[in-house]
Amino acid sequence: MDASVRASSDAAAGPPPYFRGNESSLVSALKTLLFFTILMVTLPIGLYFASKAYIFEGSMKMSSSDSYFYAAIVAVLAVHVVLALFVYVAWNEGTPKGKGKHD
Repeated sequence: MDASVRASSDAAAGPPPYFRGNESSLVSALKTLLFFTILMVTLPIGLYFASKAYIFEGSMKMSSSDSYFYAAIVAVLAVHVVLALFVYVAWNEGTPKGKGKHD
């Protein structure tokens, strides 16, 4: 009976200390994911319409069908840049912010 009281009081104490330290890294990871999710949605779409209207049709005087094609290429390149930035940030997220490289 004494062991069951001790087990219930341990459960009420909350998560172990090592778990509390990981909450800030979890929040940081979720903020990073949310930022890149918003960037992944807005940047390619914005660049598609902006490059179509202002660069290809406006400055370069291309036809509508040609500007669709080249604006899509710009949007695809933007997706690849955002993905590469996300991988870079995610890869370096857990590293210490000291002198840079590990020994």
